Amino acid sequence: MKNLKIAIQKSGRLNEKSVQLLKNCGLDFENYKSSLITTVNNFNLEILFLRDDDIPGYVAQGIADLGIVGENVIDESQEKVIYLQRLGFGRCTLKIGIPKDSDIKDLQDLQGKAIATTYPNILQEFLAEHNLSAEIQQISGSVEIAPGLGLSDAICDIVSTGGTLKSNGLKPFADVRRSEAILIGREGLAENPILCELLQRVQSVLRAKETKYVVLNVEKNNLPQITALLPGVKSPTVVPLAEEGWVAVHTVIPEDDFWDKINKLKAAGAQGIVVMPIEKIIL
Repeated sequence: MKNLKIAIQKSGRLNEKSVQLLKNCGLDFENYKSSLITTVNNFNLEILFLRDDDIPGYVAQGIADLGIVGENVIDESQEKVIYLQRLGFGRCTLKIGIPKDSDIKDLQDLQGKAIATTYPNILQEFLAEHNLSAEIQQISGSVEIAPGLGLSDAICDIVSTGGTLKSNGLKPFADVRRSEAILIGREGLAENPILCELLQRVQSVLRAKETKYVVLNVEKNNLPQITALLPGVKSPTVVPLAEEGWVAVHTVIPEDDFWDKINKLKAAGAQGIVVMPIEKIIL
């Protein structure tokens, strides 16, 4: 069977987590730091290491079948690709930033202003949505210095923590678009068996990341209250203990609901709660 090709960022904020995701999917590959392409030893897949800006175009043209890239890069490229899976990492926000002493107070104050950005297409869409017209200054590299140099009144750039804005005398003003890493594919690939297998692996890893495996002890007379709190993947597993009248309950709890559930379990009589990470969940 012919190998598929997946493009990921060679260096940058998505590289490490993209590599880790593929390895967590059981893919065995090496030497990715010193090569632009590597073959997965135990799966019909080749990995291309590219600049993130190039990934949507490579996928749209069929040079790569798949790609992992930030949603902001996809939107800016305007390439026709298929969203296959949101990956839950590389989250950031494309924001408009303004000088701390700026007289810009609301969105309408951007009318006629100069805005520096490396994302002119996304910025133009945002301005159009708000019936605004501004002078878009397209800049490659660090846009944060543009207001200080007198090149623009504001900037539009990716913001993760806001530290870079602050260090350049800027402050966040408006959210333009949120972004995260996306697994994308070329058109016409949907029924490919290699893709189906890879998607199953990716989704199993993502499910596991979002849940915890929990084992707890409870008296049988409290079991209905406990099971009502814990649906598990399908339903909790209940195992009798050596001590008469007690059972062990095995289940999974979503990460975002974890502490609330734990507190409710304790109130319902759960004891000896053991929490373990999950490597994969395959439905």
